[in-house]
Amino acid sequence: MVEKMKAYQELSKEELQALKTELETAYVDAKGKGLKLDMSRGKPSVAQLDIASDYFDALTSQSNMKTEDGIDVRNYGFLDGIPEAKQIMADMIGVSADQVIVCGNGSLSIMYDTVSRSMTHGVMGSTPWCKLDKVKFLCPAPGYDRHFAITQHFGIEMITVPMTPEGPDMDMVEKLVSEDESIKGIWCVPKYSNPQGYTYSDETVKRFAALKPAAMDFRIYWDNAYAVHDIYEERKDTLLEIFGECEKAGNPDIVYEFCSTSKVSFAGSGIAAVASSKANLDFMRKSLTIQTINFDKVNQLQHVRYYKDINGVKAHMAKHASLLRPKFEAVLTVLDKELSGLGVGTWTKPNGGYFISFDALEGCAKAIVAKCKEAGVVLTGAGASFPYGNDPQDSNIRLAPSFPTPEELAMATDLFVLCVKLVSVEKLLGKV
Repeated sequence: MVEKMKAYQELSKEELQALKTELETAYVDAKGKGLKLDMSRGKPSVAQLDIASDYFDALTSQSNMKTEDGIDVRNYGFLDGIPEAKQIMADMIGVSADQVIVCGNGSLSIMYDTVSRSMTHGVMGSTPWCKLDKVKFLCPAPGYDRHFAITQHFGIEMITVPMTPEGPDMDMVEKLVSEDESIKGIWCVPKYSNPQGYTYSDETVKRFAALKPAAMDFRIYWDNAYAVHDIYEERKDTLLEIFGECEKAGNPDIVYEFCSTSKVSFAGSGIAAVASSKANLDFMRKSLTIQTINFDKVNQLQHVRYYKDINGVKAHMAKHASLLRPKFEAVLTVLDKELSGLGVGTWTKPNGGYFISFDALEGCAKAIVAKCKEAGVVLTGAGASFPYGNDPQDSNIRLAPSFPTPEELAMATDLFVLCVKLVSVEKLLGKV
């Protein structure tokens, strides 16, 4: 085929037109297959959920329902969580247990509550954000759409910061936070970022820890969602622990770190935690004691009895990796085989996390996603990885390989590359 010989930009108009006709025929055939596949969210597959089926045996009606310290998890109390659960969550992100509060079933709720609390009660004595004329957040993009949804929900102005393989553009971050007192926070997924799979470099982490924000109530929202989600043990990424760097820089209160077991045990039925300085946690507790007497300690104990400690978590995550690895490799193999050298897109090759980020030709992402949907494959909406759903280049597409079966994934990826080729040709012919 013509497209395998040279980049599309090097083809003549006649060659592009001939290629377009060929690709359109293939697309009609693809639509005729009646596909109904979903690659829109990073959901664990059924096989991933099945590997924890014996989790339900960790507690039975005959189980001792007390912790090692004699805490009866069936009763009220212990707002911070049971000690064993605090230790596991602390070990997942490399902090000490006294820096951790174990909350409910998902970290997104903690992040929402943290922003909401800042709106109504400020941050450690600062003016509540709802009483300020303007509140802004920095949003590294491409990024996590649900982060952006939280700040948009509260009417917070979002400022896009470009992502690099080292992390957010720190020159821009440092300049903005030092000059603008209305900037109150920044969203971060520091390890295997959503969607690009980048891990922040040591230098980036150190620069975050040393920020000198104009706003005393500025906080880094450090969503370490994929702390233990390595796909390759032999080449897994490492993330510098930020709290130690904050202490060195004299910024002990600047970070809130979030984590959960939502993609370790069961999505929506895990345990989640927030880690921060004593001052930050003490301020949070003032609201939490009004909000709840305690979170679900039975669920915490069940996690502890099942995983036992961080080594049990790591062993379980190795099972996840064995299921995810071939899926990521299958997608990347097709992208490399079908699109390399054509000049119609670039993509990331992460060592962990849940996503692959694809950048199409400028102005093509929405059309590619639409064509995939028309032919039966649902992808994350184009632009979703940017604040307000607005990708100024209309080029980024998030691929989520985790949920489909290997057979479904092969069909979905074949359709995706077909749509990329067809839309790219149309773009070059001036019809997009």
